[in-house]
Amino acid sequence: MSSTRKQAYQDVLHRKPLHIEPMSRISSIFGENVFHLEVMREYLPEEAYKSIKESVATGSRVERRIADQVATAMKDWAISKGATHYTHWFQPLTGSTAEKHDAFFKPIGPGKAIEQFSGDLLVQQEPDASSFPNGGIRNTFEARGYTAWDPSSPAFVISNTLCIPTIFIAYTGEALDYKMPLLKALAAVDQSAVEVCQYFDKNVTKVSATLGWEQEYFLVDKAFYNARPDLMMTGRVLFGHAPAKGQQLDDHYFGSIPERVTAFMRDFERESIRLGIPVTTRHNEVAPNQFECAPMFEECNLANDHNLLLMDLMEKIARKHDFRVLLHEKPFAGLNGSGKHNNWSLATDTGVNLLAPGKNPKSNLQFLTFFVNTIKAIHDNADLLRAAIASASNDHRLGGHEAPPAIISAFIGSQLTQVLNDLESNIKAGKMTPQDKTELKLNIGKIPQILLDNTDRNRTSPFAFTGNKFEFRAVGSLANCAQAMTVLNTIMAKQLQLFKVAVDARIAKGNSKDEAILKELQQLISDSKNIRFEGNGYGEEWVKEAKKRGLSNLKDTPSALKVWKKKESIQLFEEQGVLTERELLARQEIEFEKYILRVQIEARLIGDMTQNHIIPAVINYQNQLVQNVIGLREVLGKDAAGATKVQEQLLKDLSVHLDKMQTFSREMLEKRKAANKVENIEKRAEAYRDTVKVYFDEIAYHANKLEILVDDELWPFPKLREMLFTK
Repeated sequence: MSSTRKQAYQDVLHRKPLHIEPMSRISSIFGENVFHLEVMREYLPEEAYKSIKESVATGSRVERRIADQVATAMKDWAISKGATHYTHWFQPLTGSTAEKHDAFFKPIGPGKAIEQFSGDLLVQQEPDASSFPNGGIRNTFEARGYTAWDPSSPAFVISNTLCIPTIFIAYTGEALDYKMPLLKALAAVDQSAVEVCQYFDKNVTKVSATLGWEQEYFLVDKAFYNARPDLMMTGRVLFGHAPAKGQQLDDHYFGSIPERVTAFMRDFERESIRLGIPVTTRHNEVAPNQFECAPMFEECNLANDHNLLLMDLMEKIARKHDFRVLLHEKPFAGLNGSGKHNNWSLATDTGVNLLAPGKNPKSNLQFLTFFVNTIKAIHDNADLLRAAIASASNDHRLGGHEAPPAIISAFIGSQLTQVLNDLESNIKAGKMTPQDKTELKLNIGKIPQILLDNTDRNRTSPFAFTGNKFEFRAVGSLANCAQAMTVLNTIMAKQLQLFKVAVDARIAKGNSKDEAILKELQQLISDSKNIRFEGNGYGEEWVKEAKKRGLSNLKDTPSALKVWKKKESIQLFEEQGVLTERELLARQEIEFEKYILRVQIEARLIGDMTQNHIIPAVINYQNQLVQNVIGLREVLGKDAAGATKVQEQLLKDLSVHLDKMQTFSREMLEKRKAANKVENIEKRAEAYRDTVKVYFDEIAYHANKLEILVDDELWPFPKLREMLFTK
């Protein structure tokens, strides 16, 4: 075993779980490091508290004098929690979070200083941040980029720093982050959904999108992580022969959680709870060393902030436990990858989940209205949803036999399918008779009972209805939820607007309100049938069937990203006030660039690992074999022919795989050089996909063959069987 690998293995064998003090009551520490409304009530004057509460509820602007009072209160509270610095915490288009820390400290004279934090510093700052991706919206020399306070997401203290959630915009006011478009999409769906809710309940004045994410991840010991350049640089293993035992026995799934892992989970869960993240679920996932955590549902913007914060927490706390967290969608070929299932619904300020059936025909008609409109929105904008989850890392997972396929479809279950089919066929073209109305009311009234025994879900479906919500299963584990949620809420806002216009037109022609709603639902059900699929999304039959239905199969990121620049896409986002054409095209350019850079980094690492690590190890082993053959011939003379047969064949096999690996590596290098010369970024991404990435599996195949041929003592990298089965 190589010295680096041997040391890593020894380090792992001597690991012990980090002792974590038990929590007496989780509820007693929930949100203790969050400047939430209850804390504001204690620290703020009555007027300021009411103003902030109103701003959080309605999105109204906070007056500057109120901001001054909030800033002072926020500073005093943060200092009481041990904070010495503050930062505007934002979400640049890298996919992670960003922060620049400034001290509360301000000198006021010789030997004198005070802690100071004003409303101006709270509301807006100019962090520069010119090196973040911007897609041409601003040049590097145009340093002005602004962060602006988002009062709807509460500030929090972590590591002695007050973190203030903010949006990030250019000098021109254009969005440079994920949060600002999400907030606009949430406002759009709120307005559209309230207008539709008015058909059923005049008391509804606000509708909030809710999100419950499920975060999957892998853990590996940090010693193994540090000994694998590919894990360190890309988050996934580029080479590695599959161990004899992987996940085929399903013995890890929901199994007993290892003690070291439990200690890590308890630690990051405790910190999450303190930061107001309502994490309630944890369990082993299917693949070895794969796990999942999930919180309670929250308002979408806050839930997204909490997911980003949790991912950051996990990585920091994992280091304390001598682990590293792998959030890549496919860290290990041949094993299940990781997703981030986005469970989405809409809730009213009257306490109603609009995607949950009610207790009577009226409430169920409301449920059907939002349920059917969601399906229609998915049908009409499937390619946008696919583009929202596109990334080089998620390409490895989508379509694998543990993840949804790249074809977007919706699963609703056989019984709800029957309800929609009946609804579509039973509504008469003309005026409805009393008998028709009675029959429909009876059928609609049965929906809660139907769903009671119909809560299963189709794991192969990218978009599945699971009883009282839709689960967008195709979102990648590395992703910022905001991208998918921005698209989903935008297309839903548009669809609800179209629905209301159509219903009002039917009412104007003499239909009653219920008749107008039912007839429009009938039309939507008919128009969106093709997106509904109840079968096996992994089968080749579905690929053929989807093609017949006219559904797209955008298998890779460069193909999926093209939808952003379509005229219909630009019009949709501009109409809803979510993204301008310039902002949308900038995001497309950024995503193309991220795809290119990820593939480029992996290609460079493959070259480095083959040339500097694998080839020397193979040659070293060949030299040992050659010396063995020479020695046997010297000792045995004429009788050596049979004694060296195995060694000679092994030398031949090593040479074949070594030659193939080296040849493909050199060819890949030349293709990469050629791809880098392509000026058009879309064409360059396609060149990396078609001429560079195609070598990865070929090179890995021969490297993995060499791994099982070369003496275990000489192989330079920790093997999968070591990383995945050592606790």
